[in-house]
Formats: sequence, structure tokens, C-alpha cells
Amino acid sequence: MTRPPDAQLTHIGLFVRDLDAMVAFYGKLLGLVVTDSGDFHGKRIAFMSRNANEHHQLVMVSGRPEDEYSPVNQMSFRVKTLEDLQHFHREVASLGLRDLKPSNHGNAWSIYFLDPEGNRIEIYAGSPWYVNQPYQQPVDLSAPADEIRASTHAMVSKDPSFLPHETWQQGLMERLAA
Repeated sequence: MTRPPDAQLTHIGLFVRDLDAMVAFYGKLLGLVVTDSGDFHGKRIAFMSRNANEHHQLVMVSGRPEDEYSPVNQMSFRVKTLEDLQHFHREVASLGLRDLKPSNHGNAWSIYFLDPEGNRIEIYAGSPWYVNQPYQQPVDLSAPADEIRASTHAMVSKDPSFLPHETWQQGLMERLAA
């Protein structure tokens, strides 16, 4: 079997009701900056990024009707550490956003919530372990990070699929190279 050329997910596009409010929200919460904006087929468009190697990681176009449900299942943003995730958990909680759900996936810790227009967002930090997915338990992200790590390790080490992340990653790299 011939493998296709490498293609990595680099950005997501949203159809929004209030472009200015959504630019302000993603700028404040995630530190994204507008890289370009303008008119697009009679609507307004804004490109945003937090990575100088990516012109945009999020693009939003105005014109979504008020009563239209968001077709986006989820946008996921990875942070480097559990402590970074705890920062975002406090920030999202302070904003009063809907459906805040902290979750422990064994291989990652996450928060899920809805942005101001009802699009589901996940912010997550990887753990040093792997367990088969789906795997989801509640987690108290207000607890000290070392306690969360210790309780997660105790929980996932009992799972028959448990592996150190590096072992799982090496197996995936071998499958990808095949």
C-alpha cells in the first residue's frame, strides 16, 4: 500500500454571527491575533493565529443566521502542561461559558466548553501515559497538579491497555512508517 503525502490539520473555519465579538473572544482566551481580514463574497472574514509558522489556525466568516446551530463538532487546542490547562480552566470558569466539563482521558486532561456562539472547544494537555480510548473520567482541575498526576497514574496503571506514552508513540511511528 502506498502511503499518501503527509497532511496535517493546521486550521479550522467557522461561520459566525458576530465576527468582532468572536475575534475578541479568541484573542482574549487563547492569545490568537488577527493576521489578515477583509471582505469575502459580501461577508467579512478574519484570519487568526498564535504561531508565526501558520498564517492562520482559525478563520471566521460572518453571516451565520441567528437561529442556525453550529455544525462544528469540536475544536481542540493542545497546551504544554497540566498547569497550563489549569490556567485555562480558571479563565473559562471566570468567563461563565456554558457546558464546562473537565475530563480525564488517561492519556490527556481536558476541558470542554462552548464558545459564545455555541461551538464546542476542547483545551487539553497530554499525560505521560496511554490507555485505550474512549476513556473519560471527571477530574478536579482545582486540585494541585501533582495530585492530579498521581491519581491519574494510579487509575490508568490498573487498565489492561496501560502503556507509557513513549511506548505507545513508538508503536504508532512504526505503523505510520509501514
